[in-house]
Amino acid sequence: MSVGFALLGLLEHGPRHGYDLKRSYDDQFGHGRSLHYGQVYSTLARLLRNGLVEVESEPGDGPDRKRYAITAAGITDVERWLAQPEQPEVYLQSKLYTKVVLALLTDRDATDLLDVQRAAHLKHMRELTNRKLTGDFADQLVCDHALFHLEADLRWLELTAARLDQLRAQVRKETR
Repeated sequence: MSVGFALLGLLEHGPRHGYDLKRSYDDQFGHGRSLHYGQVYSTLARLLRNGLVEVESEPGDGPDRKRYAITAAGITDVERWLAQPEQPEVYLQSKLYTKVVLALLTDRDATDLLDVQRAAHLKHMRELTNRKLTGDFADQLVCDHALFHLEADLRWLELTAARLDQLRAQVRKETR
């Protein structure tokens, strides 16, 4: 996800301080991976430089506190970004595939590699399922997305395990 677009979208509800934006981002999109304050402020500086936000200073005791507000150009950018479909993530350069082929090329046991990977996927799926059961609706949707991807990986692991002999023969033929 583009942090810049997320911050712009959050600013459509009204001007906010950087720390408020970080908190809102973490609540809505963080899901176990919160945003660093440095990233928030560097992103806001870039948005300001590009004319997508403006700064409203607050008078008061102590150092000036900045509130950021979205500009008309920022709203237009968010609208354009939301209207564009995301490219489907195609995994033609998979680390898992690379590991299986390298195991076969170096006469290691690819079956063990697949078994270890399957166990790691299943463990992660159990963790996500538990998180899904205790999370709010947004957390449930994020967990479902991750679970469906892991499920697809598991199906690939099973298919690859069933075809290891064919892959081994092809890999060895190509390296001769």
